[in-house]
Order: sequence, then structure tokens, then C-alpha cells
Amino acid sequence: MEEITIGTFNLNNLFSRYNFKGAIEKLQPEKAGLTVEYKFTDPEIYRIRTYKGNLVKGKPQKDTEKIAQRIKERQIDILAVQEVEDIDTLRFFNKEYLDGQFKYQVLVEGNDDRLIDVGLLSSYPIGGITSWQKATHPLKPNDPVFGRDLLEVEILNKDRTASLFTIYNNHLKSNYIPYNEDEEEAELTIKERRQQQAETIARIVQSKMTEASTYIILGDMNDSHDSILLEPFTKGLNLTNALANAQETSPPKKDDPMPTSPMWTHRFKPSGEPARYELYDQIWLSPALKDKLKEAWIGRRKNLTGDGSDHDPAWVTLQI
Repeated sequence: MEEITIGTFNLNNLFSRYNFKGAIEKLQPEKAGLTVEYKFTDPEIYRIRTYKGNLVKGKPQKDTEKIAQRIKERQIDILAVQEVEDIDTLRFFNKEYLDGQFKYQVLVEGNDDRLIDVGLLSSYPIGGITSWQKATHPLKPNDPVFGRDLLEVEILNKDRTASLFTIYNNHLKSNYIPYNEDEEEAELTIKERRQQQAETIARIVQSKMTEASTYIILGDMNDSHDSILLEPFTKGLNLTNALANAQETSPPKKDDPMPTSPMWTHRFKPSGEPARYELYDQIWLSPALKDKLKEAWIGRRKNLTGDGSDHDPAWVTLQI
């Protein structure tokens, strides 16, 4: 029997500092009916990353260093990550900022037009990898249900002789509402989409796993752990909330009001309203792993608004 630590961490827009082959500081003003091309010293024309008319820039180095430090402070064997630009960015982050801590890196490009994907860093060997980015829901059979991806990764033992468990990494529908949209209507659309994602997760896992299967569903759910929208897999699959009794690495910073429970990883402060604390980043264990849980932790931030990310990492240790 060995102890394995599995975590999840939203890295908050981990983009590389490169815009393909070129880098620029800002976009030129748009001209009606014209497509602006950007030329650099090289005569070749380069593509750049934009989102809703804005230039997508790399994550500031000081923030990248902060999230790296938060990871290196913990002995995490397998880390599910969210909001990463691409596999090259994840590999560079592991090599240059994590000192090559994780031997294996996994990321499959998803559907998000903001260019954020889910990935995995692992010290344990990887078996099968499945992307569910093209999965659909019966109510919308022509549209991918996952805005990013549902990334399924099999984890093997050190000598690759057995499968230990399967991880399903998620980043469910965001709560963000553009200023020019009707708030009430947008909230209904968001909730409907997230419930359809939860139903699809349950359907996929049920098609692949049995009651005796060892698997973990984790990631940024953008919803509370007890949300009715997540029940298709949390209750429908009879899962265990591995963070129900999580310990904090340090006390939270003083706030008004203070969180009523240590079970939170995300703080949101609406203008003119009290801060809200939610366990957005979750780890759910299959029935076969329920009794393998040894301990659970949340890496508490030092600043109220976050340290390099507006999410706190969470992890559990299993005895397998």
C-alpha cells in the first residue's frame, strides 16, 4: 500500500508570453471593414491571440512564480489544472517554474474561445487519455456541451503493471455575465448549461465505470459542492466529497464577514455586497475509493484576492 496525493488548481489564465512567433504590446485601433495585419522585423506576417477584440497577453511572471511556489510547497503527486493555454505552455511551466517536478504532462485542446484548457501534471505514469470535448447533450445534439473539455486520464502504478484509478478533470460553465446581457436570462442559461454538463459527466462515467471502479471526478465546477445542478454526478454516482473535512494550511486572512467554514477555494466580492466563499474546486471519490481517503487539504491564500490565482489549490491523500 502506498500514499498518493491528488490535487486540483485553477491556474488563472496561464498563457505563454508569446503571441505565436511575434509579440506586441497592444492592438491597433480597428478600422471598419478592414482586417489589420501585424508586421514585425521579419517580413513574414504573424498571427496573434485575441479575445473579443482584445490582445491576449502572457500571464505576468510574478503571478506565474506565485502559483508555481504554491504548488512546490506541497508534495502533490498528481495535479489537475485548469485555465492553461496549451500543452507547450504547460510543459514550459513544469520545466522552468516547477523545476521539472512532474514527469508527465497531459493537455488536449478544448472548445473555449478564450483559449483556456484543462490539463494534468503527474509523477505517476499515464495510461489511456480520452478527450470528451465533442460530447453533446440530448437537448442540444449538435453542440458540444463542454465549453472546455472533460479530460479522462488513466493513472498507472510506478512500474506500469496496473491501473490505479482514472481522473476526470473538469472546468464547468463560468458564472461570468457580460455587462450588455440581461442578468436574469443569462443566469438561467448558465445554470441550464452547467446542469447539462453534470448530466453528461454522469452519463459518460456510467458508461465507462462500474460500482467497483476506482475513479476521481475533480476540477473547477464553478458551483458549490452541494449545488443541485451537480447532483447528476455527485449524488447520481454516489460519490464522496473528499474535501468535506479538509484542513487549511493556514488561517484565512481577516475579512468581513469571515467564511463560516474552511471548505472554500474561491472568494468573490460583488461591488457593495459581502464577500462570498465557495468550494468551486472539488474532488469527488468513487465508492471504491471512499475508504482510501487519508487526509484532505486546502492551500490557503495569503491575500484576500488570491496569490497568482483567484482560486486556492486543494488536494487529498489516498492510501492505495
